[in-house]
Amino acid sequence: MTHGKAPTTARSTLVITAHAGDFVWRAGGAIALAASRGEKVTIACLTYGERGESARAWREGRKLAEIKEMRRTEAESAAAALGAEVRFLDAGDYPLPVTQDLTDRLVRIYRETRPDVVLTHPLDDPYNGDHPAAARMALDARVLAQAVGYPSDGEVIGAPPVFFFEPHQPEMCGFRPEVLLDITPVWEAKRAAMECLATQQHLWEYYTDLGKRRGVQLRRNAGPNLGLPHATYGEAYMRPYPQVTEELA
Repeated sequence: MTHGKAPTTARSTLVITAHAGDFVWRAGGAIALAASRGEKVTIACLTYGERGESARAWREGRKLAEIKEMRRTEAESAAAALGAEVRFLDAGDYPLPVTQDLTDRLVRIYRETRPDVVLTHPLDDPYNGDHPAAARMALDARVLAQAVGYPSDGEVIGAPPVFFFEPHQPEMCGFRPEVLLDITPVWEAKRAAMECLATQQHLWEYYTDLGKRRGVQLRRNAGPNLGLPHATYGEAYMRPYPQVTEELA
């Protein structure tokens, strides 16, 4: 009598972002890579970026409700292009409030999705306070979701590794590219997701150029034997917690 292999649960990635476009510019490649491997990717979008990151729509004379709906539609299309699910918490931006209620909502998402990996903003950004606010709540909720005594739905989680994705002005945010991720196989998916964000069309080429620059750095640091193509695209990440490993590599 033979026994089949026990079913395995697909890996889970949780992305926590302040605004509707952040997950595309900063982590679209990581999201698309995870989805291409059959992993479940959930994006918790705390706001639509309706006030602070929709200047073009405001200049066109759009109203708040209309802008929020525009940003929601764009983000849903972008998430679909990457193969992910996006959830909107609609907490209001500029400023994004750090509240216990919002943190608790993230705890419930942690316990529901049970992530193997978490992606979020760095804790420093002198140009946009919403980004570190989102990061602070993402980290706080991760700790609370591990606490047996914390009163929230769902089972406690472990300690998923966290990666900070690259901010818009990294040198002003204390960001160091500690991890370079090769996103070349899914670059077209990321570019397609970027083009879903018509409200922020001015960023399409900026983040295309950044992907190319990180790809150059990736090739340089990978060495000559990895066989990377000349046209390589990359994303950069930092780790706030130590890496746990049985082998240095």
